[in-house]
Amino acid sequence: MSSSTPLGVLDLVPIPSGATAGEALRNSIDLAQHAERLGYHRYWFAEHHLNPGVAGTSPAVVLALTAAATSSIRLGSGAVQLGHRTALSTVEEFGLIDALHPGRVDLGLGRSGGRPPGERADPPPTVTPVVDGRAPGGLLIPPRFSFERLLGSPRIALQRRLLQLPGAESQDYAEQVDDILALLAGTYRSAEGVEAHAVPGEGADVEVWILGSSGGTSAEVAGRRGLRFTANYHVSPATVLEAVDGYRAYFQPSDDLGKPYVSVSADVVVAEDEATAHDIATGYGLWVRSIRTAEGAIPFPTPEEARAHAWSDADQDLVRDRVDTRFVGSPSQVTDHLEQLQEATGADELLITTITHDHTARVRSYELLAREWQRR
Repeated sequence: MSSSTPLGVLDLVPIPSGATAGEALRNSIDLAQHAERLGYHRYWFAEHHLNPGVAGTSPAVVLALTAAATSSIRLGSGAVQLGHRTALSTVEEFGLIDALHPGRVDLGLGRSGGRPPGERADPPPTVTPVVDGRAPGGLLIPPRFSFERLLGSPRIALQRRLLQLPGAESQDYAEQVDDILALLAGTYRSAEGVEAHAVPGEGADVEVWILGSSGGTSAEVAGRRGLRFTANYHVSPATVLEAVDGYRAYFQPSDDLGKPYVSVSADVVVAEDEATAHDIATGYGLWVRSIRTAEGAIPFPTPEEARAHAWSDADQDLVRDRVDTRFVGSPSQVTDHLEQLQEATGADELLITTITHDHTARVRSYELLAREWQRR
């Protein structure tokens, strides 16, 4: 099963403590080159803002730089956040990249940088059973994490204000996706019947994906338009089954896609043995804490820096769902967990995100995983 399910990479362009944004970018381009050699199917860049430890602020810019340094691996966004941009600017940006690297570009779309995973009150019911916190095959489905405190923080409000032009309002998400699809297809017409043609962009050979954390709006938009869908186990593990089940319930075939197609993300660290893997993954909990306290992702700490943190019970509760659902261990152990994730979600692809302080260890993690995945 493993080798028949493609693996991709999701990269936030993390900045290790003591390093610069430039070093982080060079590390990511180097990792993409390794991923291409190792047989990974896709390499996506996330979009985050006002985070001291994350340099991936513009997926289009980073993937354009990476496209010039690679030759065959698919490159894309995971995801462009549409809440503060227009359909036209998005199509033109990705059209520019496709013009020089045709057939290699994925346009992953997200709603915004600050919406909770529970974005709708009545998503379709989850059909995958969960018993005592476990899905079929043993995948851990933790209790839901409440994002209310995070989304109500002054820093998130400032981020929205800085990203949005004064007085501007975000377009309805479904309408915006429809505009993107129409601009790509060359069929866009305004309400007054005026045509618009994006050059470059119209006719671009890009693969459109929707990313979502629940069975709500994003899953519905993807399903009803027959688009590919990515569910985020690494961001919101409690709602991953709801997300994939909702998408499949909404799915209607399109000219491009005859049946649902799902990718699922996971946080992973692999080393030669379990003890080494847990050691190099030590900084993860402290890094997640910085995100969920709304201070912004800190530069990824060394194991020593992370071990020096005095954890309170509140801190532990803040990160427990993320720490408990990451896959850390030997190649065999992590592959077993990824197979559980694939079985529980029915994923057609898996998207792997690995963050360590040491770049060599990060590259090695992807190498060990690829080797074991292909062996199975």
